[in-house]
Amino acid sequence: MYGTLRTLSRNVTYIHKHICNGILRSQRLLEKLHLSNYDIVLSDPVIPCGDLLAQKLDIPFIYSLRFSPGFVFERLCGNVPAPASFVPAATSGLTAPMFFLERVQNVLLYLVHDLLQLLIWKQWDNYYSYIMGRPTTLCEIMGKAEIWLIRTYWDFEYPRPFLPNFEFVGGLHCKPPKPLPEVSGDMEKIVQSSGEPGIIVFSLGSMVKNLTDERSDVIASALSQLPQKVIWRYSGKRPATLGKNTILYDWIPQNDLLGHPKTKAFITHGGTNGIYEAIYHGVPMVGIPLFADQPDNIIHMKTKGMAVMLDINKMQSQELVDAVNTVINNPSYKENAVRISQIHHDQPVKPLDRAVFWIEFVMRHKGAKHLRPASHDLSWYQYHCLDVIGFLLICLFLILYIIIKIFSFCCRTCRPARRKQKKH
Repeated sequence: MYGTLRTLSRNVTYIHKHICNGILRSQRLLEKLHLSNYDIVLSDPVIPCGDLLAQKLDIPFIYSLRFSPGFVFERLCGNVPAPASFVPAATSGLTAPMFFLERVQNVLLYLVHDLLQLLIWKQWDNYYSYIMGRPTTLCEIMGKAEIWLIRTYWDFEYPRPFLPNFEFVGGLHCKPPKPLPEVSGDMEKIVQSSGEPGIIVFSLGSMVKNLTDERSDVIASALSQLPQKVIWRYSGKRPATLGKNTILYDWIPQNDLLGHPKTKAFITHGGTNGIYEAIYHGVPMVGIPLFADQPDNIIHMKTKGMAVMLDINKMQSQELVDAVNTVINNPSYKENAVRISQIHHDQPVKPLDRAVFWIEFVMRHKGAKHLRPASHDLSWYQYHCLDVIGFLLICLFLILYIIIKIFSFCCRTCRPARRKQKKH
């Protein structure tokens, strides 16, 4: 297991370093970027070297981030406190609040994430030192980020502490629906023809083009049993069990469909963009997560009462039928979806405007150093006050030692006098 993870980390690191070298070791490109007088670098820390480029160009940089596994970047490099007692590790599948055994699992997950990340970071520390021409670490450079734009919000997240240079911009891509376009026929007519039952929007994201024949037949069979019309984004082989109520499209205007009054439910893989479009428009979901952050996203929505979760590898047609009927016919799912949507919309500043403001703020002021906590300048033992604890313990032992010595001296001084009194 360890050997497999080590090999995987080396392969991923090799690919990323190859990308980094294409920019950072090209003197011609660096000179061209210097002459272009850029004001800022916007980077995702999951893909390294955007921060290094900013250092080379001597300009501030901002991170745009969904999350890092186990919040390692946020915790170790952004110095964001994440107590394992009540902050579930990202991708853990845990919810808040946690019971005792869940907290044990959470602590172990944090430790595992930290160890795995440090294994990868060792290789990057040498690379960062080489590029910078001085001893440094990946985490030290990442800690220089002026602002971290987190692509979620409290409508989705469990409450946890954050620092002032962390801003939430979840759903910044969402917007009111536009009229449906003419895609393979008039989509609006198809939607309107659904009548009272309405429509279901189904998409497994842009990365999944097709499924196995067996899985696609199971899904198509389930959809054929629903009274709603289903608009399914799917470019694979046409399933043999496809019903007349299901229309396949290579591409769909997902945001516009989710905002349509005829839409009753959203069957989704659980990508962050799709989740936020459903939140924005108040549409309950059936989650069929595939990989990465998708299971965790659906669990968040399930916890908040606006989604049902299924396993794509195990589910049968009837389970999918039951899940869709549940989120449509059980009014609590729609009520929770509307409630969370209202929370999302009830912000003093729209997410996109907030992101634009902070990017322009950093450009205007050449950074945001006043928001950067002093913890970035502390070593790990200073951050945890181990030096202070050690000093206080030494002082305590010294005081105890002095008291013991004084007591011993007093005892020795008093003994001869007592002996003399006994003799007399």
